[in-house]
Amino acid sequence: MTVTVRFAPSPTGHIHIGNARTALFNWLFALKNKGRFIQRFDDTDIGRSKQEYADGILYDLHWLGIFPDAVDYQSRRFDTYDAAVERLKASGRLYPCYETAEELELKRKVQLSRRLPPVYGREALKLTEAEKADLEGEGRQPHWRFLLPNFRTDPFETERTEIHWNDVVRGEETVDLGSLSDPVLVRADGTYLYTLPSVADDIDMGVSHVIRGDDHVTNTGVQIALFQALGAEPPAFGHHNLLTTTSGEGLSKRTGALSISGLRESGIEPMAIASLAVLIGTSENVSAVRTMEELAENFDPASTSKSASKFDPAELGVLNRVLLHAMPFEEAQTRLLAFGVDGERAEPFWLAVRGNLDTLADAQKWWRIVNESPEQGEQLSDEDRDFVGEAFDLLPEEPWDGSTWKTWTGQVREKTGRKGKALFMPLRLALTGLHSGPELADLLPLLGREGTLARRP
Repeated sequence: MTVTVRFAPSPTGHIHIGNARTALFNWLFALKNKGRFIQRFDDTDIGRSKQEYADGILYDLHWLGIFPDAVDYQSRRFDTYDAAVERLKASGRLYPCYETAEELELKRKVQLSRRLPPVYGREALKLTEAEKADLEGEGRQPHWRFLLPNFRTDPFETERTEIHWNDVVRGEETVDLGSLSDPVLVRADGTYLYTLPSVADDIDMGVSHVIRGDDHVTNTGVQIALFQALGAEPPAFGHHNLLTTTSGEGLSKRTGALSISGLRESGIEPMAIASLAVLIGTSENVSAVRTMEELAENFDPASTSKSASKFDPAELGVLNRVLLHAMPFEEAQTRLLAFGVDGERAEPFWLAVRGNLDTLADAQKWWRIVNESPEQGEQLSDEDRDFVGEAFDLLPEEPWDGSTWKTWTGQVREKTGRKGKALFMPLRLALTGLHSGPELADLLPLLGREGTLARRP
């Protein structure tokens, strides 16, 4: 059997790092098992779903390094869902209900006031055909509920009915169908809720493993029953813990909190996001992993904690710096072109500055400093200005290499008696305009003797 997974967001906004966690869990599971990854859009809510969001989600996934084997849209598959509905109606597993939202809410409040669980009592099953006709004559259209198999012969005598599965992430799980209301699968206006299209698609697309957030654990019991009612073997299920903000709030596509597009625009590397999104809340230490293949090699969904994980965006900055500081020129070369970094000096420049970057875009500042002029920062004191002028008189002749800085400062120290910070800081300010930055031993050959003399105060 080919392992087949799917990622099925609603295209109603930009995906955030919590959504990316689900996508990455599925992608890594497929990679590790040489399986297939299906990108499926739950866009049956025509009013809120937008193609621009679907396109944005695909772009975000590609940028992260996730490349689906197939892409599909639920809005194009209504024939499949209609056929599933007819099968359920024919088997007596889908029945019409005519209560309004207000009537259902009133029943719920009455049950709660009596300290009873607010479970739907299946009153609609008692309606005769004449009563249904009368209700429809009043203008009511039915919504359709799935009759859960939580009874023996009489649907009004429910009993504990356990659904068990070995969760890919959480281990042994159990849901009692006897404690649940029959779920609505089709609204009164004929539109579908999430459950039926999801199950019908998983059957039709041969999905073998459903890996998603643990807010769906209870849904799984219902969905397993629905798979069986449609004559299909349920897939394996896995439910990972959710990410929250540091204050414990959930992430939302609608608010745009920590969206992948926003993190990308702020200069965060895709593997920094992937490393944190996958490793946080697991038994593995959160570290910067360079490639998706490396991440997949050690990926074990069962190592995930059952409790929610608080996500601190500051951790992304740490991982980002680790990745950039170790990034080979070949990996950065094409991207550096966007910042004007090109030519025969591009590689030595990158090797000189990468250890001081927070984001790749920071390289542009250092390229400008090397090729144009120092930053307009703190001014030298008169004493330091005189010292730098004296030091510039001692500049060695070319050719220059990585040892030139040591040779030069050694001569300056011998001539002026300055050492340590008193020697190095005025030279750094004169050459770069900044108090900190890449090793001047690496920058000096890039500046060259002529470029260095041009910075003489």
